[in-house]
Amino acid sequence: MRGPARFALGLLCAPAIVLAADHAPPDNIVHLMANLAVQLAVIIFAARLGGILAERLRQPSVLGELIVGIIIGPFLLGGIPLPGFPHGLFPLPADAALSVSKELYAFAAIASVILLFMAGLETDLSMLMRFSATGLVVGLGGAIASFLAGGMTAAFVLGSSLADPRCLFMGIISTATSVGITIRVLSDKRRVDSPEGVTVLAAAVIDDVLGIIVLAVVLGFAATMRGGAPVHASGIARIAAKALVVWLGFTALGLAFAHKISAFLKMFKGIRVFSVLALGLALLLAGIFEKAGLAMIIGAYVMGLTLSKTDLKYVISESMHPLYAFFVPLFFTVTGMLVNVRELLSPAILAFGALYAGGAILSKVTGCGIPALFLNFNRLGALRIGLGMSPRCEVAIIITGIGLSYGILDHSLFGVSVMMVLCTTILTPVFLNLSLNDRPGTRKQVSRGRTVATTFNLESPKLAELLATQVLQEFRDEGFFIHTIEADGRISHIRKESTFVTLYHYPQSLRFETAPEDARLVKTAIYEALVDLHDIIRKVKHLAKPAEIGKDIADTEGQTRFNVRKALDPRCIVMHLKAGSKQAIIEELIDTLDAQGKLGGRDDAVAAVLEREQTMSTGMQHGIAIPHAKTDTVDRMVVAIGLKPEGVDFESIDGLPSQVFILVLSPARTTGPHIQFLAFVASVLGNTQAKDALLKCATPAEVFSFFTST
Repeated sequence: MRGPARFALGLLCAPAIVLAADHAPPDNIVHLMANLAVQLAVIIFAARLGGILAERLRQPSVLGELIVGIIIGPFLLGGIPLPGFPHGLFPLPADAALSVSKELYAFAAIASVILLFMAGLETDLSMLMRFSATGLVVGLGGAIASFLAGGMTAAFVLGSSLADPRCLFMGIISTATSVGITIRVLSDKRRVDSPEGVTVLAAAVIDDVLGIIVLAVVLGFAATMRGGAPVHASGIARIAAKALVVWLGFTALGLAFAHKISAFLKMFKGIRVFSVLALGLALLLAGIFEKAGLAMIIGAYVMGLTLSKTDLKYVISESMHPLYAFFVPLFFTVTGMLVNVRELLSPAILAFGALYAGGAILSKVTGCGIPALFLNFNRLGALRIGLGMSPRCEVAIIITGIGLSYGILDHSLFGVSVMMVLCTTILTPVFLNLSLNDRPGTRKQVSRGRTVATTFNLESPKLAELLATQVLQEFRDEGFFIHTIEADGRISHIRKESTFVTLYHYPQSLRFETAPEDARLVKTAIYEALVDLHDIIRKVKHLAKPAEIGKDIADTEGQTRFNVRKALDPRCIVMHLKAGSKQAIIEELIDTLDAQGKLGGRDDAVAAVLEREQTMSTGMQHGIAIPHAKTDTVDRMVVAIGLKPEGVDFESIDGLPSQVFILVLSPARTTGPHIQFLAFVASVLGNTQAKDALLKCATPAEVFSFFTST
């Protein structure tokens, strides 16, 4: 058994061993909290493991978290007795409608608030307005078709009517689109900004809004029915009106006072502080909505939607990421634990689930695709939109959990809903990927939005990075909020009130995209950044001479630690270099690395080292030279060592010929111990005696031993 596997097994067994002698009463608060701590620990590790396995299969991590929740839940492994847990680590509560403890469900409820708050925060209102007509038609068509398909399928199987709250809930669950899954596929194909991509994004927002409105109506409808009062058409209209007034009223107020709320949060200095307070507002509004007879997630979504209009949008999203990373996987794992596997695997439930999932996919393809045919999309484009709107995941799972907690859905219907989520999550990305060929999806070419792109081409990646850093600092000094993400390079969103700039970082260029009226602002910021850089460079020149610092490195006492075995291959040690010039020695050492399959491109590696030498020679003192560079031709640090006792002029610090040459190549885009190795070499060969001892080595094995035993 491998080390990590043994550690994981020990970690999972440790709670049982430690708690084996625990005889505290089961309802003791200390006992409950100890159990909760162990349960949370197991869920955190299990969720991460499930997420990793799903991602390796190119599936969303949510899928793995759901499945691992089913596995460790009370209906499978969670109910197996263990030392210290006589009823299992996740036992079935004896007197509760839910299959998990109230404590765990409370964590899941908070997670659902965070998830919908983030969903509202990430809503692009400007894009929604730009594509509002197309998005509204497509989203409305898909929402109506999927609601009817889900509700009528449930009515058919249950032998009931569409007015049954169970059928209404199954219709709502079928409505919500998981646009994140679609975005992943579109991003892989670089089609996010295609007409189909932006239409799916806009329609998904409409979809979510409609789903939440209908959820509010159905919850009020179900509450009235649970009270025993008869529900007539006028009663349904009153319930719908109340839900719409509360939802639309708070949404309108939020959007109207968004900038005042933003100003209030900014009074509390510090991004993390006002981000936590923003979450506090989301929890407050979630509680108000729940007290008003609506679901908590609706209030959280409204608060996220409110703040999405402000310049705090991206920084709050970034600050919330650690909380999101903790709570959301926990939510999906706990949701998986609610699935009764025994009921789910019965032939009747499997047939119901297959019919429900098939209807969910078909209804979105037709409900979204047919309207798209009348909006400049051809049949291929309409198919892409329909498939892009088909995955269901996060919101569907949350609505399913609400139905279970309200007693509207039983475990069988809950399992059917989870089965639909699994099917649409796995199948539709496959079909969508197949449809994304090079053929156009529109009848006529669609013009781009009104944005201005300003591109600056630079001589090196380091210069691009330096300028980008300085430009971003200029914007920060102006009070802009900046959020940077990794996606096909780096993208920085720069925002202050209504001004929005996007910076795309490329290896040797920077591209700024903004509205035409803000183009002058971007150019001014770049001009000021360049002026500041010129001033910094002028001051650095007077600070110290690199040659003096290089000499000081060699003279510094002390041994730098480094495990050289990871980088040095004895086959890359040349005992007698043939070359007689600086460039020839560099090429001979690189040829040695290339002959051992260490490089992805020999000429590029040579160019990178020579470019570094043009900046300043790497010839040190005491006859040592350390030519080095960072390059994309290697994926990890590689080293070649060459000896030439008679010496070669390498433009060294002390003016003496170099006799020992240590060439180092490190990857340009990943972190690694590049500087640590350079410091190690300087400490090992920091005097003439060490260099002479190295030159006395007769074989590559002796040279290898010289460095590894030091």
